[in-house]
Amino acid sequence: MFSSSRGTNRLRYAVPAGVASLSLLLAACGGDSSGGEASGAPAAGALDKASGVTTVSFWHAMDGKNAEVLTKLVSDFNAAHQGKIEVKATYAGKYDDAITKYKAAIQSKSTPDVIQIYDIGTQFMIDAKQTVPMQSFIDRDKLDVGDLQPNITGYYSIDKKLNSMPFNTSMPVMYYNKTLFKKAGLDPEKPPTNLDEIRTAAEKLSKKKGGPADYGFGAAIYGWLLEQFIATSGSEYCDQGNGRDGKATKVQFDQGAAIDVVTWWQKMVKDGLAANTGRDTKAAQAAFKSGQLAINLESTGQLGGYSEAAKQGGWELGAANYPHVKAGETGGPIIGGASLWINGVGHKDANKEAAWQFVKFLSEPKSQATWHTGTGYFPNSKGALNEPVDVEYRKNNPLFDVAVKQLEGTELTKATQGCLLGVMPQARKASEDGIEAALNGGDPQQSMTKAAQGLEAQIKSYNDSVK
Repeated sequence: MFSSSRGTNRLRYAVPAGVASLSLLLAACGGDSSGGEASGAPAAGALDKASGVTTVSFWHAMDGKNAEVLTKLVSDFNAAHQGKIEVKATYAGKYDDAITKYKAAIQSKSTPDVIQIYDIGTQFMIDAKQTVPMQSFIDRDKLDVGDLQPNITGYYSIDKKLNSMPFNTSMPVMYYNKTLFKKAGLDPEKPPTNLDEIRTAAEKLSKKKGGPADYGFGAAIYGWLLEQFIATSGSEYCDQGNGRDGKATKVQFDQGAAIDVVTWWQKMVKDGLAANTGRDTKAAQAAFKSGQLAINLESTGQLGGYSEAAKQGGWELGAANYPHVKAGETGGPIIGGASLWINGVGHKDANKEAAWQFVKFLSEPKSQATWHTGTGYFPNSKGALNEPVDVEYRKNNPLFDVAVKQLEGTELTKATQGCLLGVMPQARKASEDGIEAALNGGDPQQSMTKAAQGLEAQIKSYNDSVK
């Protein structure tokens, strides 16, 4: 069973409270009502001074198989800390529901001790000033975090300081149908590496050109995929060093590599080489599983489903690194998923410390191996890959090593760290609006410029609220 940073948790990217009320919420956020600063870790002996069992409230956004594996990990932790710490896990809804519930909890001063928040909620969590940065605990304990994958922790770090602990991580890869490649006379062991090569392959694969597939290429209109292309080209999605040198004031998906991608995609659709499956990721997934598409861009989370479809359909699945926009580029993709945040405002020191012990446990190699093999999310721990259960898992799922090597081979830069933007959910939706307009016949430059300019007021409103 595999999972994804999306799937049932895919956002519709609407912030129900709106930017105006979000500004009021951020303006109301303040210090720690328990007497300390939310930004600092408590004294190391805080838990020792507590009497009885310290209960840790944990809100998460995992359901189905993911929830089953998470429940096991929580049970294992509680058993190891019986009589001292008890974690009580609560499903807070899908990613967007969970952060909406959290915003309400800030106002009612009832935030959980630990909460799982999606990657693009990072800037809001920092600006809300409710949490204790993980770096504070790490520095206090002089903890060696060398086991954590730097390209994963990099997303959640600013100035090399880790704000939250990565938990469920996914990566994008390029999937392709090796059987269709063979039928088209292509070498299935030499998949395309950039957009021009995808087009060349699609011309031999597509039915319109006499190929064996309905379309050579197809992917959902999903903003996350455009973000990956921008990163692999070495470009930054937003200004101010991708929001890491200062508050980002604008998005940059209306220039450079992004326009190249949208222009290429539009022409592919127009020429009958790519399918326009719309924004529904399941539609693109189904088309690839059925053999209608020969090449598809998706998360590592789809490897299990695609492998099963290939087995049932009698075809061979291939996986390769996420493609570059142009030949010669050396950038890599950005991770997706969610991380864990420890709340400080209004929480007792014993709870903060107990929460830290729980978060550390989930990051250990053994726990990460359990999580990886049970869900398909990428392990944040390098050591997890050496755990016997993980070695066996990857032996049975060799295509997953494509993602492992891709991550290890990606240089950590501001481009590959990803953009930190308070209205990132809205930005992702706006990019989808632009892509969709272009694929439906609009001018690529004008479509993306309109989408980017439409965000300017929202970005300013948000930034003004956190000055």
